[in-house]
Amino acid sequence: MMTEPVKISDAEWEVMRVLWTVKAATAHEIAEILGDKMDWKLATVKTLLGRLSKKEVIRSEAEGKKFIYYPNVSETATVRSATENLFSHICAKKIGVTIADLINEAELTAADIAAINTALLAKTPVASIACNCIPGQCECSQHQVKINH
Repeated sequence: MMTEPVKISDAEWEVMRVLWTVKAATAHEIAEILGDKMDWKLATVKTLLGRLSKKEVIRSEAEGKKFIYYPNVSETATVRSATENLFSHICAKKIGVTIADLINEAELTAADIAAINTALLAKTPVASIACNCIPGQCECSQHQVKINH
């Protein structure tokens, strides 16, 4: 399994969700599973599989005239990578608020809420968070643009 950060497109996510669920599939099987949801032709699925193979996110094994595709990265690692990528695009001071917004928007079971509460109770707070933005990118006091008249 890969451990490097994984960057995949929205369409590639759909293919990966199938592979993570079924563990192994042919292009035809993936196209059939995604048929109603995505309305993709087999050629589209094969293109996406080619891209994922090139990124080494999946691997394939020949079985007669067809190829069986397998995930090379775990769903957990890919979601973590996508989350880290998202957080790298926002001010470090806004990550907590962003997580709270995500929680407010998500449908959560009692077990989900318990897991979140457990994670929060185990978290040690820091005194402050330094802004990681470039000047003018955010409104924190550290980056207020001074205008001289």
